[in-house]
Amino acid sequence: MTKTNPGRFFEDYRLGEVIAHAVPRTVSGGERALYHALYPARHALHSSDEFARACGLPAAPLDDLIAFHTVFGKTVPDISLNAVANLGYAEGRFRAPVWPGDTLRAESEVIGLKQNSNGRSGVVWVRTRGLNQRDEVVLDYVRWVMVRKLRLDAPAPETTIPDLADAVSAEDLVSPPGLDFTGYDFALSGEPHRWADYAVGEVIDHVDGVTVEEAEHMMATRLWQNTAKVHFDATLREDGRRLIYGGHVISLARALSFNGLANAQMIVALNGGAHANPCFAGDTVRAWTEVLETAETDAPGVGALRLRLVATKGEGPEAGLRNAEGKYLPHVLLDLDYWALMPR
Repeated sequence: MTKTNPGRFFEDYRLGEVIAHAVPRTVSGGERALYHALYPARHALHSSDEFARACGLPAAPLDDLIAFHTVFGKTVPDISLNAVANLGYAEGRFRAPVWPGDTLRAESEVIGLKQNSNGRSGVVWVRTRGLNQRDEVVLDYVRWVMVRKLRLDAPAPETTIPDLADAVSAEDLVSPPGLDFTGYDFALSGEPHRWADYAVGEVIDHVDGVTVEEAEHMMATRLWQNTAKVHFDATLREDGRRLIYGGHVISLARALSFNGLANAQMIVALNGGAHANPCFAGDTVRAWTEVLETAETDAPGVGALRLRLVATKGEGPEAGLRNAEGKYLPHVLLDLDYWALMPR
């Protein structure tokens, strides 16, 4: 009797089932240090306890994407170990800060299933919740994944595609308790630009680029305890190349966006996202952002920007996003729609 786990295949999912993911993770300043070593991340609120205290928080929370990657990594053995591709995100909300010493766990509900026409794979939609040691939801999101079938003769499930919102409403954004930007220090944050300085339709080229290294992306993926085979085992793809974890591209692009958006301090929602094309070691990631929407919040001195963050293989915004048929151009790696909080 085998004791190893080959992971779930498409035919193993059932609509409505709730999967409790294994191995809770206690996070600490070590995760922050490694995150900042792997990415050029330097937003002040996540870097300095003193800066965070001046903004009404008890200390610097861990970077929002540390929480996301940690929770995401918990789900991989049950959701995407046998994935062909992680296809997209929707309805993501960051509901509470994560502090050093918190213990995170994850659970996912299967909310959609659709077998592909080739009969060899299917798409699984899940709603994942990340919870801390007090069973408080720190974040939740929907993602959908293309997963291989093991038994090609397994019957196709009834197709169920969830109805997902195009974006999280500004009224549903959650600001951390105590957050107050009325005394915000723009000199220490790195840029003078505040909420009112950004206009809908504005496009910001973040200028800098980072070339992806094989060792760094595998270290990052291991840091999040993400066990997806395509990120490590070069024999799984016909081209013999390891696929870069999509979250690695998200964090690179978010960190690059500091140049032009240094005061977009906290991610509070993921409205939607697509990994448009695969990323491999040797690709140089650049990023640009389009301002989609602005909103006020109830927190003192705090505004919200809805931003479209695009990561590319070295191309700027002038190279475009989609072709005439509406498909992503080959140089586009990531198209991410999110809300961020910044001083008004």
